Amino acid sequence: MVRRREITDEPAVDDFDFPRVLNAIADPIRLAIVTQLAAAPGDLSCGSFILPVHPSTATHHFTALRQAGVIHQFYAGTSRMNVLRRDDLNAVFPGFLDSVISAAAKASTPAR
Repeated sequence: MVRRREITDEPAVDDFDFPRVLNAIADPIRLAIVTQLAAAPGDLSCGSFILPVHPSTATHHFTALRQAGVIHQFYAGTSRMNVLRRDDLNAVFPGFLDSVISAAAKASTPAR
């Protein structure tokens, strides 16, 4: 059994701040993290993302998403795992995250 250790600097649902969530998702690297998480069948380790930045820069982006409440992170053994807080975001901002993910998918699809 893998020991799970929580990272505790993310906001509670009651403390979500819409401008902070918008700011976190507006960055192209962070949006890529969100869309990759949305497409994943389960939790993803930080090292499994395809990002055009150095790992230390990626850590900054994961932290911004976590502290805005967009993702939840935890350690499973030595891996830092990531999961979207989809249910929490939908409870506070209904349909917002799904709209962002849908728009990002359309924007990345080449026009015919």
